[in-house]
Amino acid sequence: MRTGRRAVIELLLAVVAAVGCVLSWLASISTVDVPPIMDNEPWTTSLVYSPPLLALSLLLATVAGVLAVLGVARLRRPPAVGIPPP
Repeated sequence: MRTGRRAVIELLLAVVAAVGCVLSWLASISTVDVPPIMDNEPWTTSLVYSPPLLALSLLLATVAGVLAVLGVARLRRPPAVGIPPP
């Protein structure tokens, strides 16, 4: 596979992983009603995060970052002289 094509594929996979990261993060948030602590106080709402979805989000962010770095490095690397492409 040519280096340029591989770099573009890595960058596209980085974008897909970043989109998955955002979607996982947004899916991990839910709103719950919190009862009052004292009498005559209003009910409040709070955000609750799902730990497995947050872990997935962090994993996808890491994968996206690694793929982005590899793709950009592969694009910027000069071609090897004297070595025929595979």
